[in-house]
Amino acid sequence: MRLVQFQESSGKRRVGAIANGKANLLGGVERVYDLALAAIASGSSLAVEAERHIDGTLFDYDRVSADGSLLPPVDHAEPARFWITGTGLTHLGSADARDKMHELAHGADADLTDSMKIFRMGLTGGKPAEGEIGVQPEWFFKGLGTCLVPPGSALPLPSFALAGGEEAEIVGLYIVSPDGTPWRLGYALGNEFSDQVTEAINYLYLAHSKLRACSIGPELLLGDLPDDVRGTVRVLRAGKPVWEGEFLSGESNMSHSVRNLEHYHFRYDMFRRPGDLHAYFFGAPCLSCAHDVKTRSGDEFEIDVPAFGRPLRNAMTAQAEQSFAIRAL
Repeated sequence: MRLVQFQESSGKRRVGAIANGKANLLGGVERVYDLALAAIASGSSLAVEAERHIDGTLFDYDRVSADGSLLPPVDHAEPARFWITGTGLTHLGSADARDKMHELAHGADADLTDSMKIFRMGLTGGKPAEGEIGVQPEWFFKGLGTCLVPPGSALPLPSFALAGGEEAEIVGLYIVSPDGTPWRLGYALGNEFSDQVTEAINYLYLAHSKLRACSIGPELLLGDLPDDVRGTVRVLRAGKPVWEGEFLSGESNMSHSVRNLEHYHFRYDMFRRPGDLHAYFFGAPCLSCAHDVKTRSGDEFEIDVPAFGRPLRNAMTAQAEQSFAIRAL
C-alpha cells in the first residue's frame, strides 16, 4: 500500500491509498500525520489504520497528478516541526559520482578526499550485525518543512547558487510519538537538490550546498523497503532528456544499513521530541553533475522508480536576487 496527500479545489485536504490498482479515498482523514498518531494509539500498523478508513470512494489520481494539487505524502501543520536531514556516501555508486565531482573541480591527481575515506569506512563497518552498532555515517541538515516543495512544483534556484543539481534518493519518514519513540512511517522518493559546484570547492562548504529546497513523493510506501530498488533518473530540457542515469538503491546496493543510519540520527535526544516529523534522505546512487551535466533554469528532474508508484517530477526555476538587511536592535 502507498499513501498520497492532495488538496481539493475547495481547499479541503484529502488522503488517498493506492492499493490493488485502485486509488481509494480515506474517509475522515486529512493528514497522514493524524493517521499515524491514531495507529500508534491503537497499537496497529499504519497500513491497517489506513484500511480501516477506506470507505469505497475512489478518486481520479490522473487528474490530481495533472492539476498540481498533490502535496508531499507526509507533512506537519507546523512546518518548523518537520526536520529535513540526510546522509551521503551510502551507495556503491555514490563514491564514483563524488570522486568524479572531485576530479572535475581539482584534477585527476588530487589526493584521496575525506569523502572517499568516509565511504570506505562505510563499506567495512556500515552494516553491523543484529544488536551491534556500526560506523558513523556522514550527516547533514537540509532544512525544515518550509523548504519542502510538493511533487510537480518548482524547485527554486537561489540567485547566489553556483549550480542546482538533482540528488535522487530514498527518504525515510518518521514521527515521534508522545512518549518520545521514533516510528518509521514508510519510505518515499526524494529529490534532495543541492549545489554540488559549491560543495566541490571545499568539502567544508557541504553545509552551505545543502541549504536548499527539496521535494518528496508523490507516494509514501508502507511496509518494508525492498532490498534491491531500481529505476531511472532523468534531466529533461524542453521535454527531451539531456542525461539519464540508473537509480540503484536498497540495502543490497548500499554501504550502510537503514538501521545503522537511523541509529546515528535518533540517538540525539533533540530528534526524539514528541510530535515532530523527520524526513531522512538516505543518499544518492547517481548524479548528473558527475557526468559534467550543467543544468539550467527550466530543466525538469524526473525520478522514476516503479516500486514507489508514480515518478517524482520537479522543474528548477531561477530566483531573482533577494535583498535583505541585518539591523541592530
